[in-house]
Formats: sequence, structure tokens, C-alpha cells
Amino acid sequence: MYDWFPIVFIVFKVVVLGTGMYFAIKWHHDQAKQDARDAEARERETAAVEKERDDAP
Repeated sequence: MYDWFPIVFIVFKVVVLGTGMYFAIKWHHDQAKQDARDAEARERETAAVEKERDDAP
């Protein structure tokens, strides 16, 4: 009678863990892209400030 339980439980576990892993990897990938964009923006801002400082009399 309970022969179906391990099959259903294992399938459910694989689906839940697979979904969780997908979203964890996606979140880390998106964070890395955001960090790279932030670093690039800081570099541009620093370059603009340094150029402005160099242009000052």
C-alpha cells in the first residue's frame, strides 16, 4: 500500500531542491552582474571627479 510514497517523495524532493538550486545560482549570478555594474559606475565617477580636479585652476 505504501509502495508509492518513496517514489512521490523522491520526485517531490528533486523538484523542490532543483528549483531552489536554480534560484540560488540565478541570484548569485545577478548579484555578480550588479556588483560589476556598481564598480564600473564608481570608476566612471572617480574618473570624472579626478578630471574635474585636474581641470581646476
